[in-house]
This record gives sequence, C-alpha cells and structure tokens, in this order.
Amino acid sequence: MSLTAAIDDESLRASFKWNDVRFIGALAGRYALPDRRRGPDDKIPVYACRLCSISTRMLVAVGPVVGKEGESVSSHFNEFGILRGRITRRLASGFVTDLQLTDSEREKLAAKIDWHKKHVHAQVPDKREHRRILPRDPRSTIFLADGQQVPCFVIDVSRSGAAVSAHYWPELGMPMALGRVVGRVVRHLEVGFALQFIQPQEFEDLEALIKPPGE
Repeated sequence: MSLTAAIDDESLRASFKWNDVRFIGALAGRYALPDRRRGPDDKIPVYACRLCSISTRMLVAVGPVVGKEGESVSSHFNEFGILRGRITRRLASGFVTDLQLTDSEREKLAAKIDWHKKHVHAQVPDKREHRRILPRDPRSTIFLADGQQVPCFVIDVSRSGAAVSAHYWPELGMPMALGRVVGRVVRHLEVGFALQFIQPQEFEDLEALIKPPGE
C-alpha cells in the first residue's frame, strides 16, 4: 500500500470514529448570532440555550431566539468549549448547527464527547437549599405589567425563583409573571436575568406553573 493510500485509509477510519461519537442529553450553555447586533454600542446579544444532542458534525439546541437557515452561530458549553457553525435547520424552539471544525478540532471534540458520556453519571448533586432543576420543556412566556407577553427560555428554576433568557432586558426590580408565577427581577445575567418569586412554590408544581396559562 502506498503512503498516500495509507494516509487516506487512516483519515477514513478517523472519520468513521468521529461519526460514531455522539451525546444525547440536556446540557446548559449559551449562544450568540454574530450577524445580529443591538444598541448604540453594536453589541452582540448572548442567549441561554440547552443542548439536546451533539456529534463531531452537528449539534441540536433549543433557545429563545431561533436564527435563520444559513446564519452563523457561536455556541459555548462548559463541557465542549466554543463551537462555531451555521444553522442548517430551524426547529420549533431551536436549531440544528453544522459545526465548522478542522480535522484536529473534530478529533478533540470527539474525545470531549466520549469523556463526558463516560463521566456524566458521576456529577455532584446540587445541595443548595432551593435546588434548581432544568425544566423538561424550557419554553415559557413572561407577562409584563403593561400587558406585553414575551416568549422566553427558562434556564433553570427553583422554589424561590428562576433564571430566564429572552430577547428582552428588563430593569432591576421590575415585576412580571413567569407563566402563572409572579416575581421581580433581582439580577442581570450574561444571558438574561434572574427572577425571584414573590412566594416560594411547591417543588412538584413548578413545571406546570411556569407554563403559560392555557397550556
């Protein structure tokens, strides 16, 4: 076998290895659509998202703002780092990204995915007094005092409050309802804001309460 053929054969085996590496599961992250800017400082907004699945070729995520097909997107997950690509398909509340990586970057991502799959069950549980959960359906709506309704993405939620990402940036102290739960904005986040509920909620009722009325 020639050296060229051997290299091609090795590349083919590596490609098969990459395509076999895949993780399906919910992981918190954030993303930006670099082609979109807002405000006088021309800042690129950053939103929270949740990973649904990832391979060395593509990722599927849900978030509050769905880009257009062909639009560039930059995502970040602590487990996998920064991943850049283009949106190839829009979903009801998310998107599919075709990852733009070199062969070396794909190989490194494959190793990270493989490591995470093996260690995902060894994660340390959250022992805070008001444990936070990732709702199974992160889509919700915030209701403002003036009657506005803004679609949003619930990053996480506890008995006492929630972290929310939306194409809306409220002032601190602003009252609003997340679904059927009333609260106030207590903190700004890089990807949204934190809402403190007026009254603690029963843990088992949280997911139903944060859904918009009527759903």
